[in-house]
Amino acid sequence: MTYQELNARYEALIAQKNAIDDSRYNGIYDRWVNPVLTRDHIPPFWMYDPNPATNPHMMQRLGINAVLNSGAILLDGKFTLVARVEGMDRKSFFAVAQSDNGVDGFRFWDEPVVLPDTCPEETNVYDMRLTRHEDGWIYGVFCSESKDTSVSDLSAAVAAAGIVRTKDLKTWERLPNLVTLRSPQQRNVCLHPEFVNGKYAFYTRPMDDFIETGSGGGIGFGLCEDITHAVIDEEKMTSVRRYHTITESKNGAGATPIRTDRGWIHIAHGVRNTAAGLRYVIYAFATALDDPSRVIAEPGGFLIAPYGAERVGDVSNVVFTNGAIAAPDGKVYIYYASSDTRMHVATTDMDRLVDYVFNTPADAMRSPDCVKQRVAFIRKNLDYLKG
Repeated sequence: MTYQELNARYEALIAQKNAIDDSRYNGIYDRWVNPVLTRDHIPPFWMYDPNPATNPHMMQRLGINAVLNSGAILLDGKFTLVARVEGMDRKSFFAVAQSDNGVDGFRFWDEPVVLPDTCPEETNVYDMRLTRHEDGWIYGVFCSESKDTSVSDLSAAVAAAGIVRTKDLKTWERLPNLVTLRSPQQRNVCLHPEFVNGKYAFYTRPMDDFIETGSGGGIGFGLCEDITHAVIDEEKMTSVRRYHTITESKNGAGATPIRTDRGWIHIAHGVRNTAAGLRYVIYAFATALDDPSRVIAEPGGFLIAPYGAERVGDVSNVVFTNGAIAAPDGKVYIYYASSDTRMHVATTDMDRLVDYVFNTPADAMRSPDCVKQRVAFIRKNLDYLKG
């Protein structure tokens, strides 16, 4: 295949129109048929040398394995994703892709994001949450991964929350990593978009080690005085882990919280263990406007789970979000990855999202109580249908 043929195939993919998947109707949101970003959305010149003299067989020289876990923001009127791009060498980096309508036509900028290289021990970076803060900056908070040199296990790692800021997603300033005095490791950290009591507020995920949360009880919340040297002493728990629920193994912040008249809506992820391994789903909850650490609503069960082809990929049976956009017209775009392989979008609107979060019953926690809850629901509905 020639480079021109490769590029024509790429352009045809970018031009492909998306459509709502009517087979997945639930009244809460619309799933869309096509992924919005895949490794095939990567420009060919990122992977192929187009010069026949130096690449006579038109081979991939620097291949891409997956595109996943995107932060999301509106930038100059465009739906903008800062995606995690994983090369075939397993290393991840960030890249910006934009679309005019948020559901198709995403095109990567010509070059990936080049972050200041200030941490010599850092081996991998991934999963950036984007927050447009009231201080005027756009912040990116991401996982900064390094080798754990305290043990002989070659796979042992240390996770920290890296922090960068920018005005245009082109020029980035690297700030020192977040320090949490009472938590050894941190992943899935998200910056709150407003000051809380005059301080910067973070949603954290306290962890005892790289994989297991250990004593970590769920999604934490902490304040710091100075984001240029961010230190959190106390982490209060918000949405907590519970036995035999979707958050039993662990949970973590996802997209930057969305402000509504009734509270801050959080779109997070929960994990439980199964015979087939860990299963990741997306769920929602709300915290109070006057105290973003206090949960005021938490619908039972998941909001989005992997279905069909979404269940297959590098890490199967996973959906994960770290980006959503609440557009000025009231529509909400939830960007999520499936099985650590590709990016999708689910769309709703603010009214439906608020209705879902505040009017969906909470988890009854025990099978007998769940049955009572459902029977009462059924009887109420049958009475209504009988007129």
